[in-house]
Amino acid sequence: MTPETVISIGEHALVITSIVAAPLLLSALVSGVVIGMLQAATQINEMTLSFIPKLLALVATIFVTGHWMLQTLIDYTRSLFESIPGLLG
Repeated sequence: MTPETVISIGEHALVITSIVAAPLLLSALVSGVVIGMLQAATQINEMTLSFIPKLLALVATIFVTGHWMLQTLIDYTRSLFESIPGLLG
């Protein structure tokens, strides 16, 4: 196995990780900005007001995109396992 192969596998793993994490990060970002604007407008500085909606947004995102995220990870793992004989020989 050459160093280029190892770098390619690592790069592909990072891309898959970024793709899978993107929906969760985007939903937390959007809900955080909306709640932050609401807190700024009403001058309410309660920590649970920002934490609970973010948590609910993440749970909803997992329910909506969880199957896709799991399938993406399974496909990557399957292709990685299938490529092992070609990488060794």
